[in-house]
Amino acid sequence: MKQAKRNGLLSLGVVFSLAATSMHSQTTTESVQPFLAHPVQSTDVTAFQLEQYLTHKITSLPAPKTAKEWADEEQKLRKHILEDVAFHGWPDEWVHSAPKFEQVGATESRVGYRVTKFRYEIVPGFDATAILYEPEKLSGRAPAILNVIGHEPKGNAAEYEQKRSINFAKRGIISLSLGWVGFGELAVKGNDHDDAGALDMVGSNALGFFYLGMRRGLDYLASLPQVDTTRLGVSGLSGGGWQTTVLSATDPRVAVSVEVAGFGSFPFNITHPRDTDEIEENATDLNEGFDYPFLVGMRAPRPTLEIHNAEDDCCFRAALVKPTIYDQVKPLFQLMGKPDALAWYESSDPGTHNYQLVNRLHAYSFFAEHFQLPPITEEIPSSTEVKTPEELAVGVPTDNLTINGLARRLAASLMKPAIPAELGARAEWAPTQREKLKEVVRYSPVSVVNAPRIGNTKRMAIQTLSYRFDLNNGLSATGVWLKANDAGEDAPAIILLNDAGYQSASEAASRHVNHGEQVLALDLLFTGFTRPQTPDATDWETLVASSGDRPLGLEAAQLIGVANWLRGSHSHQKIEVETEGIRSGVIAAVAAAMEPELFSSITSSHALKSLSYLVDTPGAFRSAADLFCLDLYKFFDIDSINAIAAPTSFR
Repeated sequence: MKQAKRNGLLSLGVVFSLAATSMHSQTTTESVQPFLAHPVQSTDVTAFQLEQYLTHKITSLPAPKTAKEWADEEQKLRKHILEDVAFHGWPDEWVHSAPKFEQVGATESRVGYRVTKFRYEIVPGFDATAILYEPEKLSGRAPAILNVIGHEPKGNAAEYEQKRSINFAKRGIISLSLGWVGFGELAVKGNDHDDAGALDMVGSNALGFFYLGMRRGLDYLASLPQVDTTRLGVSGLSGGGWQTTVLSATDPRVAVSVEVAGFGSFPFNITHPRDTDEIEENATDLNEGFDYPFLVGMRAPRPTLEIHNAEDDCCFRAALVKPTIYDQVKPLFQLMGKPDALAWYESSDPGTHNYQLVNRLHAYSFFAEHFQLPPITEEIPSSTEVKTPEELAVGVPTDNLTINGLARRLAASLMKPAIPAELGARAEWAPTQREKLKEVVRYSPVSVVNAPRIGNTKRMAIQTLSYRFDLNNGLSATGVWLKANDAGEDAPAIILLNDAGYQSASEAASRHVNHGEQVLALDLLFTGFTRPQTPDATDWETLVASSGDRPLGLEAAQLIGVANWLRGSHSHQKIEVETEGIRSGVIAAVAAAMEPELFSSITSSHALKSLSYLVDTPGAFRSAADLFCLDLYKFFDIDSINAIAAPTSFR
């Protein structure tokens, strides 16, 4: 009898238990999916907001009153760009080492000039390639030009690169054609420029690597006894034009500079993000209180020619960039007493992206004039002398480092402070580490100033509201709030973050709604429907980092701001967070570390165990650019970020 009663009570208990469990079980993944399938706002709106946000960070050119004032400012700017930005985190012994060039094979004599192949060291363990073109006969010291290539698959075997170097040599000018990492012989896995994001993570600004690579060529030319170091020049197309601009401005040894279609201004870049889609062009912090026209101004009064193409099918069209990179800079050359030293040519033959004959003729003429050589009005035919990539191949060591390999080597030398094991010591350690993390991610709190309801549904025993969260920094996040109709107003609240956006969070949303919880499926900036697609969100992320902010810091601040709104509008003391994917997990952890009392728990699926995964994985940058934050892995890892976030629990 007692057993029967117990069984009866047990059965009744099971019934009540099942009823309680199923009381909110109205949804499935499939039934929730339509509520999360639509954007709250257009991605074009997000792009416009980012454009407006970055517009406030534009820095105008100084307006010095005297030549000395600008000359002094040039020195300060060079020091800032090199010491504070480019060489941030790079070993002094690498930055200040002498050039190491090793000849490969015998010098080849051609008609009127000689060709020698070289390997050279960018940093220890990392060799690149170069081809030296010298006049056959030299009388005294000769001028020399560093020819740098851009994003050219053939590297320094590109036809226009060879013709330019051959013509220089036949005109009595020494020419060094410098290979670029990621192209030509150095086009191997791990050498994509995106892989340089890992250099940022481990604490060495990616710009420094690219800068050392090009400066080594100038160092070598300046070391040759046959070179007149007062007549050094640099020239290149596209990425080579970018190298020309940066190196010519920051190295006073460059007497004459000819840039072709290599850069625009920050105002131009934020309206044409596709034109600057390389990590080195939007190097972290390069545009913080600075802009590319400053680099042109820093050339004054040294001769500088800018060549841009009328209908460039790649980037930096002449009519679009001229007002900021030439017209605005001209007064600085006038102030320095050399108004004609800054020259401009708009090419329309062809008007596409090129360094073909007409552009080369303008370059030849400009160099000849300012190197005090006879005028050059035509190109010496050299089509029959152009070699194949195989014929010009130099060869690099089989164990040569890659960009990714260099990042791993730097990561292996990091010495992060240990997390204190004793709770009291950890409580004292956490506040200091929190401030350091805020500094690294450039955290600046934001708040929701307006949360308009954009749409709603109320059917199938579930209600939803779609929100746009307008933040006080002019940016926004978007999300969909879901709750079972019979769940109370004080039902537990959870925020869902998914690397693929809230449109992919239907399984998690259904599960939590069925448990009687209020759910906010949230898309932060650069995620899901709030990820600008014009043309690629990664371009926007690098622009943000270049301006001095950090995408990771903006995202963490958005999560905190929206969580505070949710807590205030729904009377919750603490919020739970559930994440899916490597980006969302890190964003949530960083947010919790900033505000450890805000979140009760963070549950993550497919999350990183260590940031080392990003350093060890070539090609990861475009899928998680926000995590490649300067100095992040140098000082922190997932375990230390989670420890700083205590008492938030992590699962």
